[in-house]
Amino acid sequence: MAALAAVPAAGAALQSRTQPKPIARPPRLQAGDAVGIVAPASATFQTVDVDIARESLEALGLTVKIGRHVLSRHGYLAGGDKERADDINTFFADPSIKALVPIRGGWGSSRVLPHLDYDTISRNPKVVVGYSDITALHLAIHARTGLVTFHGPNGMGRWDSWSLDYFKRVLFGAEALTMTNLDKLSDRNALTPTEHRAQTITAGTARGRLLGGNLTVLTAILGSPYVPSFDGAILFLEDVGEDLYRVDRMFTQLKLAGVLDVVRGFVFGTCAECGPGEGFASLTLEELFADHITSLKIPAWFGAMIGHQTPQWTVPIGVEAEIDASKGTITLLSPAVK
Repeated sequence: MAALAAVPAAGAALQSRTQPKPIARPPRLQAGDAVGIVAPASATFQTVDVDIARESLEALGLTVKIGRHVLSRHGYLAGGDKERADDINTFFADPSIKALVPIRGGWGSSRVLPHLDYDTISRNPKVVVGYSDITALHLAIHARTGLVTFHGPNGMGRWDSWSLDYFKRVLFGAEALTMTNLDKLSDRNALTPTEHRAQTITAGTARGRLLGGNLTVLTAILGSPYVPSFDGAILFLEDVGEDLYRVDRMFTQLKLAGVLDVVRGFVFGTCAECGPGEGFASLTLEELFADHITSLKIPAWFGAMIGHQTPQWTVPIGVEAEIDASKGTITLLSPAVK
C-alpha cells in the first residue's frame, strides 16, 4: 500500500509534462497581407480546390501564396511528412507571410509535429487558422511556443456569411467579442428556434484559457510533448463521424489522463454524424455528458457553434475567456491578435 500511496495523481503527472509558455498574440490581419496555403494533412486531388481556397482568401482582400507541396501526394497524405512540414516552416520564416491557412484537414497533421521548427515559429508569430485535424497543429504550436492560434475555417472550409463575420471580427477587427449561437426561426417552426440550440450541462460561469479542438485528434496525441497543460483551462471540443461508444472511450481517456480533473469549464460544439453504431444499444451524447462532465461540478454546456457543420465561430486557442453555461456564450477577455 505504501508503494501505491507514492504514485502521483494522474492530473499532477499530466501537468508536469508541458510547462505553459508566455502567451504570444500574432499581428492582426489587414487588407493586402499575404497568407500562405499549406497542406499538413490529407491530399488535395483537384486543382479547382486550390483555386477555390485561393479565391476565397483573395475576396477578403488578402494576397495568397501556395505552398510548394499543396498538391503533392503520398498515399492519402499531401506528400511526405517532412515535405508538409517544410511548407509550414518556410512560410513562418518568410517575413512577407502574415497567416497560414491549411487547405483542408482529414488526417496527417500529427505526423508533421516532430518536423516543425518551433524556434522559427516562436520568433515569427503569425495567424494559424483551421479546424478538425488541424487541432494537432494548434495544440503543438501553442504548447511549444505560446502562440495563440485559431480554430476556424480551413481554406476549403466554412465561408458562409455568418462564419465569415466572426472570422473578420476576431482576426481583422481584433475584437474581444462574445460568441453566441445563431438564433433564428425556421419554416418548420416559426415560434422557437429548433437548430443551433445551446444546452446547459451545469449552470454557472468560469474563466480560463481556451484550449481544445477535435476530440479524436486531441486524445490521439495526449501524453506527447505536443499537448499544452490544461490546468485551469476552458476545454472546448467537437467531433464528426464517431460512433458514440468511441466518444465515450475518448472522454474516459481524458478522465484517466487527468485532463477533466483540472479544467475550469467545458464547452462542446457539434458531433456531426455521431451515431450509436450497429448491433448494440447506445448511450446518447447527453448521457455521456451526464456520465463524464456533470460530476466535475464545473460550468459546462453543449451545442456551441464549433465543429464540422456550418456555421462556425473562429475560436482563439490560448486566450483567456469567460463562459456562461446558462446563456451558452463564450466571451473573450482580451483581443486574440495585436
